[in-house]
Amino acid sequence: MRERVLAAATELVARDGIERFRYEEVAELAEVNKTTVYRNWPDHVELVIEALSSFDADSVVVKDSGDLRVDLTEFLVAFADSLSTPRGRALSNVAASAPTNEEVAAIVDAAHKRRMETMRQRLDKAFERGELPPVDVYFLTEMLSGPVHLLLRRGPRSFTREDAKQIVDIILAGIHAVHARTSG
Repeated sequence: MRERVLAAATELVARDGIERFRYEEVAELAEVNKTTVYRNWPDHVELVIEALSSFDADSVVVKDSGDLRVDLTEFLVAFADSLSTPRGRALSNVAASAPTNEEVAAIVDAAHKRRMETMRQRLDKAFERGELPPVDVYFLTEMLSGPVHLLLRRGPRSFTREDAKQIVDIILAGIHAVHARTSG
């Protein structure tokens, strides 16, 4: 029962966002009585927090194949796949609505920090190997992930590997061009 309720809550936040979240719909989707939902989660924010806190399972890592372009492309494809899951859509919806609840904001921040840490580890190796001139890891990660969010939210089509390659190529070319211009 608990897993069905959490899955239903996640799906509804993914579909409607946190502001239109209703216990009645959770109960209906989970096929349980609404009093069961109320009794176990007296505060709907607690239910959302519990549902979203399991997002760790959908975390995305940046692998190190020795080819930065390939690794960043694979990261963007995996990131897009993760954001396309019910938990990913729910987390994205909650993040976009800028919740005032500190616990919900903490879940969003924790997912973001995990993504930043895995990216930092890979980019540190790229800097050491000379694959990339030193850049702000946070800014680079946002530049890479921003188009993924945009294409998933606005696009009538799915995010593709070709989209990921194009994003990576443009951003890496820009970094190298700026570095050449400022260091030369």
